[in-house]
Amino acid sequence: GNANGCLSPRAVGRTTPPMRSRITRKRVLVTGGAGFLGSHLIDRLLARGDEVLCADNLFTGTKRNIEHLHTHPRFEFMRHDVTFPLFVEVDEIFNLACPASPIHYQHDPVQTTKTSVHGAINMLGLAKRLRCRIFQASTSEVYGDPSVHPQVESYWGNVNPIGVRSCYDEGKRCAETLFFDYHRQLGLDIKVARIFNTYGPRMHPNDGRVVSNFVMQALRGEPITIFGEGQQTRSFCFVDDLVEAFLRFMDTGPDFPGPVNLGNPGEFTIRELAERVIELTGSGSKLVFQPLPSDDPAQRRPDISLAREKLGWEPRVALDDGLKKTIEYFEGLVREGA
Repeated sequence: GNANGCLSPRAVGRTTPPMRSRITRKRVLVTGGAGFLGSHLIDRLLARGDEVLCADNLFTGTKRNIEHLHTHPRFEFMRHDVTFPLFVEVDEIFNLACPASPIHYQHDPVQTTKTSVHGAINMLGLAKRLRCRIFQASTSEVYGDPSVHPQVESYWGNVNPIGVRSCYDEGKRCAETLFFDYHRQLGLDIKVARIFNTYGPRMHPNDGRVVSNFVMQALRGEPITIFGEGQQTRSFCFVDDLVEAFLRFMDTGPDFPGPVNLGNPGEFTIRELAERVIELTGSGSKLVFQPLPSDDPAQRRPDISLAREKLGWEPRVALDDGLKKTIEYFEGLVREGA
């Protein structure tokens, strides 16, 4: 032990990374911090010793995702909508605020575009005033229904500007434009990540995304709904892998603004996913097939060569292992009557 009664690092078999000292401790703003990705990111930031200010208007985020942090001395929650300016003092910003599933972003498409565009303007304005680094959670949706496979960062995309998904796709594309213009025009230190399908505990049970849909249907013994023939492919990245990539990207030098693809290059058909979920839940659910919704991309798979090269990162969690953890979380929700 040492003078103030703490065990010295040598005395404790240290398995977690060392806590940041008070001098290097950062105060980090996470917008959309009560959401699925935001809440996992906050857990990691707190674990490494940062102070975290979580801003969320709870449109799709939920207090349940952050209730375990309620008494944490370095955590603060602020109910705020990023379409309005925010005046706070922080060292770093992660801008994750935006509904990210088709059901949620099509519910109020005008607000979705505002969240992406006005939200980016407001957070970039804050970063400019504070002269701090800012991370933008962009999306694979900037590639639209891609004619290039797998998708590389240099591909410009194939996006319908007036479709039902455009509020999200074009909102996120415009946000990237703003980030790069602030970077070129004002020298702002930016990090733009294009996130591919991610899943894990704390996903919204009714967000209409394929993993949460299938797991909830299987657990309730309902038929599993597949659109089209189920031959469209997706790549599924477990949330812990993704958050690791966020932190590594944020710690790269200012000469690497991105954009960088973050996701799992393993590709599965929707039908394969449904069959894995049925097997892992031990459900008696049957598959039912429905017509394909409009502008639904046929293929989605990231080329992550750039992330491997620049971040030394690639996903480690196998689909089955990630699904087991996700199913466990949803079983808890079903028991509580979700």
